[in-house]
Amino acid sequence: MHRVHRFERLPSTQDEIHRLGALGAPAGTVVVAAEQEAGRGSRGRRWASPRGGLWLSLLARPASAVGVELLSLRAGLAAAEALAELGGVPPVWLKWPNDLIVDDRKLGGVLCEARWQGPSPAWVALGLGINVQNPVPHDARVPAARLAEWRPDLTPEEVLRPLLAHLAPLAEHDGALSAAEQRALARRDWLRGRALAAPVSGIADGVSPDGGLRIRRPDGTLALVRSGEPTPAVELASIPLMADG
Repeated sequence: MHRVHRFERLPSTQDEIHRLGALGAPAGTVVVAAEQEAGRGSRGRRWASPRGGLWLSLLARPASAVGVELLSLRAGLAAAEALAELGGVPPVWLKWPNDLIVDDRKLGGVLCEARWQGPSPAWVALGLGINVQNPVPHDARVPAARLAEWRPDLTPEEVLRPLLAHLAPLAEHDGALSAAEQRALARRDWLRGRALAAPVSGIADGVSPDGGLRIRRPDGTLALVRSGEPTPAVELASIPLMADG
């Protein structure tokens, strides 16, 4: 793991890692901020980032577009495994393509932003936010959770250490998901077996080796989705969690 740049406050750790990427910083460079003034999530949404949470960005330099597509899934899996090592936290589930779910609520999220040189990625800013001790919004689109509910003793710094150890290999990781990665994702797949209304109506049926979401349509055919936001067809509380293994 390369140098960790720490800030008390930034508009966005993503913007800072993009700046460092353009200056030639090596893969594995990390930016951490105690507070973000203009944090962002997927689809341009604002990401509330007050003190007490863990807000970071990692500079990745995958060699191919396949590596870019899979970074958010790999980062989510790395975060889930790091949190499991800390102990005392319920199972962390992964909602394709970029959410960390605990107790049917959003604990954190991943945001990948690539910069390209022709058809090849120049670098990727891999952003990760995890609610630790910070206050969470009560009017969020998706109900939020924070680690303090189960581990009130944890600080962002204590979460950062194991997280960086798990994220480090991703900085230059490339290629399709391995069999081991596919099994690990299947065990934590929050969507698998759930009825979806969008982006395709059907039953979520896991993740393909290249990162697409498989959805089984009512007629039995399989759709492979690469973009869009999965929307459960019924209220979340009425659907049981399902996973392989």
